[in-house]
Amino acid sequence: MTIKSLLKAAAAVLVLALASSTADARAVKWARSGDALTLDPHAQNEGPTHNVLHLIYEPLILRDRTGRLLPTLALSWRATEDPTVWEFKLRQGVKFHDGSAFNADDVTFSLERALQPNSDMKGLLTFIENVSKIDDYTVHIKTKGPNALVPNYLTNLYMMSKKWSESNNTVTVQNYKDKKDNFAVRNANGTGPYVLVSREQDVRTLLRRNEDYWGKGEFPLAVSEITYLTIKSDATRIAALLSGEIDFVQDVPVQDIERLEKTPGIKVNFGPENRTIFLGLDVASPELKSSNVKGRNPFADKRVRQALNMAIDREAIKRVVMRGQSIPAGVIAPPFVNGYTKELDRLPKVDLEQAKALLQQAGFADGFQITLNCPNDRYVNDEGICQAVTAMLAKIGVKVHLVAQPKGPHFTLIQKDPPETEFYLLGWGVPTYDSHYIFSFLYHTRSGREGGFNGTRYSNAALDSKIENLAAEIDVAKRNAAIAEIWKVLSEETIYLALHHQQLAYAMKSDLDIPVSPDNQVHMKFIAAK
Repeated sequence: MTIKSLLKAAAAVLVLALASSTADARAVKWARSGDALTLDPHAQNEGPTHNVLHLIYEPLILRDRTGRLLPTLALSWRATEDPTVWEFKLRQGVKFHDGSAFNADDVTFSLERALQPNSDMKGLLTFIENVSKIDDYTVHIKTKGPNALVPNYLTNLYMMSKKWSESNNTVTVQNYKDKKDNFAVRNANGTGPYVLVSREQDVRTLLRRNEDYWGKGEFPLAVSEITYLTIKSDATRIAALLSGEIDFVQDVPVQDIERLEKTPGIKVNFGPENRTIFLGLDVASPELKSSNVKGRNPFADKRVRQALNMAIDREAIKRVVMRGQSIPAGVIAPPFVNGYTKELDRLPKVDLEQAKALLQQAGFADGFQITLNCPNDRYVNDEGICQAVTAMLAKIGVKVHLVAQPKGPHFTLIQKDPPETEFYLLGWGVPTYDSHYIFSFLYHTRSGREGGFNGTRYSNAALDSKIENLAAEIDVAKRNAAIAEIWKVLSEETIYLALHHQQLAYAMKSDLDIPVSPDNQVHMKFIAAK
């Protein structure tokens, strides 16, 4: 064979190799109503933010779409002979996107960073006493007491490169509430399946497949490029899908589901989310600034809270606002969560006359005025839910002034200390699948670490103690009994008004099949070519 023919043959082999390596490649344009709030891995504990971060960064342990714990940067974990020490064996050979090696130094750095005051993830780690490196691929987490749920709390705790963070002056977590910036807000260096190429906040994020990813061959990784777009308008988002400009819409408006199901070339997947939508009320301030009642706080009276609860017609919200895409709820714990019971989830009977009577007994026969803060780009039909609640409460004389805005400023109102909202809509997912997560973030007195999303100002020292003790109780029967006792107290208090457990619909071109996850996290590395 001549040199010329050898070169031709080599070129042919190269073309075939390139073709075979890209045959399963699929670029995906993915649209959501709201963007990640930040790329700093520890600055915000918020669903869409986690959705983007999971593409770039990785935790020690991941949940797959069935909720199963999956070894990721940790290959194994166990409680040692000392029940307050957990050992994690790390995956070897993993590289960050800049080519540097991942090891135990990065784990200890990342977990300590996530415990900083600015971190919105610190509430997940209140059980940690310290983190120590045993060798390059072994880490010990020392807890404040025996804790059987340590792995459950680590599924959204991302590992950063210590060296990269130090080199780029981003050792300190972004102070999101005060709108402070750092290098990690718009730049990233993870170990994940996709590498950040460019980012324009609230517009577009471009990601490309990490060709050096440790999981190549273990996961399909058929999606080679992701263009993650923020399209706030429901109509525009769906029009882009129908025209072929977009491949996948994660936030499908309920009013468009039927039309999409009937459209050739479009597929809609459904599933329940591990999230409850509810209203929070300021139950502790002496007076509500947005109310016309002076010298008193109507929400501090349980009869008022009960009146509001029985004035809200959850079935009507499901039928009219959600077009059937919700499960009316009586408790702010979704059915996936340990501690949930059907008895807790029993709906309050809609009774406008009894609600008016309760208001009269509380001294508000003529009702009162209040401002309701609502996001308009976070949950399924969130502003529509708030509009329906406003109309329902008007029937018992409670005049609601609705203020709807994007999720970023909305969440800041709740997280500020003290909170800057007195009545608000919130949705809460439970990544640990355990009631303690709800208690710790939403009911515990604000303490710097716990109560981070407790915008109600509710404080109960005896209950705080019971919540804290849950973390150290390893006897399953005793622990579940304690959870039931806490829920009994909280159900009677009516601090929050549960509305519904959220249902999800994903719409996509028919050559994609992206299943709905209970955590509403889309891990593109699991998606195979069709």
